[in-house]
Amino acid sequence: MLIDDISQQLKAVEQDITAIETFWKNSKNETLFSQLQERVHHENFWQDKDRITISQKFEHLKTLRESYQEITTSFYEAQELSTLFADDEASLTTLAQELPLLTKRITKFKINLLLRGEHDSSNAFVSINSGAGGTESQDWAEMLVRMYQRFAEQERFSVELLDHQPGEAAGIKSATLLISGPNAYGLLKSEHGVHRLVRISPFDSSARRHTSFSSVSISPQINDDAAITIDDKDLRIDTYRASGAGGQHVNKTDSAVRITHIPSGIVVQCQNGRSQIQNKKTAMNMLLSRLVQKKEEEKKAAQNAVEKQKIEWGSQIRSYVLHPYKMVKDLRTQHESSQPDNVLDGNLMPFIESWLIQQ
Repeated sequence: MLIDDISQQLKAVEQDITAIETFWKNSKNETLFSQLQERVHHENFWQDKDRITISQKFEHLKTLRESYQEITTSFYEAQELSTLFADDEASLTTLAQELPLLTKRITKFKINLLLRGEHDSSNAFVSINSGAGGTESQDWAEMLVRMYQRFAEQERFSVELLDHQPGEAAGIKSATLLISGPNAYGLLKSEHGVHRLVRISPFDSSARRHTSFSSVSISPQINDDAAITIDDKDLRIDTYRASGAGGQHVNKTDSAVRITHIPSGIVVQCQNGRSQIQNKKTAMNMLLSRLVQKKEEEKKAAQNAVEKQKIEWGSQIRSYVLHPYKMVKDLRTQHESSQPDNVLDGNLMPFIESWLIQQ
């Protein structure tokens, strides 16, 4: 019956409402809103030297509060309507048509609440490097590139392939994407780590099962050059000919740029631009972002950078099993999916949500 379907949908989203209300209560946003409102409306507020910053904080919190009230009110109204019109098929049909949009809004609002980091609203650099496993691992790395491209498409983010190093027989040795859109880094930061694949190898004539590893490094795009100082003498800059598709200039000029930050050992490279100058500028932005991220990780002691981890057994964050059974499991949150094809096609949001809630 229609009422049963509606009840199930409301029950499924109720846990999101509970999470939202719990977060709102614990954040003490109501108290902060009252304090900022009183200050902004004070008759001498125009003399406050911090009035611009305070006004911005107040307007942001005011908008967030209005969204919170509208989301929770809509949910409880839907619950009441489903009870009130339990025997009215026409009203239930209208409610059923509106529920998918309400569910989507609730989920999106919950995620936005969870994205509270300094750089969460930034674009994201996504670097994929093949690990132990040879050709099999390089093919796995290319599968991950496609997974993040598909995720970006689903979220209406733009994707730019900044660097692509092809594998020896198949796949890639490494690749770097710039994924741009609202909260791109905040959503993708949970993907930072080593990803493990178990499958029957398409490159093994004996059709044996293989385990492969690839590392994924996520860093926010930092556009503030003052965020960190980079000394020119700490850099080694190499140029080389770009590889792969890209136009007539590819493989004809040394336009690709590789920058090594000697003190940290961080290496970035870019080859998608038509000129060496353009590629150097992009690579420097990538290096700045990586250094800012590294500095924050050290300060917070949150985790070791992927570059310092061993890309093999024991360091993976997620396991993708295609044989002898089908399962994707996040080893941090224990979230699972029995549909790896959907996950590899970019359906990452359930894993991302689970990680954000855990944090």
